[in-house]
Amino acid sequence: MSGQFLARVPRGWLLLACIILIALNMRGPFVGVAPVAGAMQSDLGLSPIELGLLTSIPVLCFSLFSPVASLAARRSGAEFAITLTLLGVLAGVCVRSAGGTVLAMAGTVVIGLAITVGNIAVPLIIRRDFPPRRQGTAMGVYTAALNVGAFLTSVATAPWAEVAGWRVSLLSTGILALVGVVFWALAAGPREALLPTAPVLADTPRQAGIRPSGWLTAGLTIGFAGQAFSYYAVTAWLPSYLGDELGMSASAAGAGSSIFQILAIVGGLGVPLVAKRMSTTAVAVTLGVLWLTVPLGLLLVPELWWLWSVCGGIAQGGGITIIFIAVIQLAKDLAAAGRMSAVVQGVGYSVAAVAPAAVGFVYDTSGSWTVPLLVITGSVLAFFLGTVLSVRKVPRPA
Repeated sequence: MSGQFLARVPRGWLLLACIILIALNMRGPFVGVAPVAGAMQSDLGLSPIELGLLTSIPVLCFSLFSPVASLAARRSGAEFAITLTLLGVLAGVCVRSAGGTVLAMAGTVVIGLAITVGNIAVPLIIRRDFPPRRQGTAMGVYTAALNVGAFLTSVATAPWAEVAGWRVSLLSTGILALVGVVFWALAAGPREALLPTAPVLADTPRQAGIRPSGWLTAGLTIGFAGQAFSYYAVTAWLPSYLGDELGMSASAAGAGSSIFQILAIVGGLGVPLVAKRMSTTAVAVTLGVLWLTVPLGLLLVPELWWLWSVCGGIAQGGGITIIFIAVIQLAKDLAAAGRMSAVVQGVGYSVAAVAPAAVGFVYDTSGSWTVPLLVITGSVLAFFLGTVLSVRKVPRPA
């Protein structure tokens, strides 16, 4: 990163502020569909399948296009890749709100592709531009900001839609992307941000002796797939569970399930701090145990749903953080980090994309929440085993 703007602000703080602003744009644009789904369905005449696609298309993009996004980020330069992300989000939200069903779907695809590039580029920037002892903290701030963006959009979209309509409400998320483009161009420099550049080969030295194998990548992939499946399944079905099992109203169940989302901030920020005092294996075990309390707690003691939501929220925010800390710190160089990240995210999000439908099918088939909760328990165990076995070589921050 370069430019006169950098001369006025300490580089590390400026870069961290940029990462926060970028992350705020990377979940809200598609999470915001759920609060106005009814209005969109009524206005556009969407079928239930089409309505579901508006939230599942971005996740499918994450899975299918992660390898292409990794190659693009490495070939065009990370700075330009971030600009593509922000401009893509801005273009996507504009197209989605501009017309009928076709434009809504097309805009959603653009949003999904743009965020896929950002999913790959941001960890590469953290790996390249932060010293190893700060990478965990930067990754924790990044994942926390992802959840903050999703939470704020979920809370604000419906009230704003009641005043201005769903189109204006969803279009408003583009304002943050526009601000992000301007700020990023100032911070990175117009040339680096707006033009493709040759990849920067300079890299942070890795600890001697770390040679990631195919088994390590496989373990992290299994861990991330278990994490992602569990997250999307709980996000999709926790409100329905609370309504069916505890008789909560739709609004109360929605508000209650937001605990699971907002506590991810604690997990994202807390993992790097705890990792300074515990081994990464101990951190992974703790997160796995916290995750297990969600399906098992809801199965055995549903009245304490709020406690299980707190534990699960911390676990899901911390889980994605520790996996990506492992990716950026164990890869031997920047190119390897990009390839490993593409594999982990590509496979993991493929599994995540089927989670809501799979759990819904199991519920419809079994007629109760017992079997769906056992399915989620299995995916959490995959996260537990894959992550614990893979993060053992991640060094403790100094």
